[in-house]
Amino acid sequence: MTELLIAIAAGLVENPDAVTATVDEANEEGVVVYHLHVAEDDMGRVIGKQGRIAKAIRTVMRAAANRNGQKVAVEID
Repeated sequence: MTELLIAIAAGLVENPDAVTATVDEANEEGVVVYHLHVAEDDMGRVIGKQGRIAKAIRTVMRAAANRNGQKVAVEID
């Protein structure tokens, strides 16, 4: 899942080497939180107009996790 998140974000940004992701342990509801870190200049590219790209990233991650029987959330830091 982490590789998927990094691959999606790296395709969107100018500086793909600065893209990293960290994972938190599952909380009491079983949701695993992924934190996406990008360069300061690329933040707008990952969020998109009115958050559309960020919403699309979250949707793709949720769909992939659902196939594995997991629950995920993505936060862009």
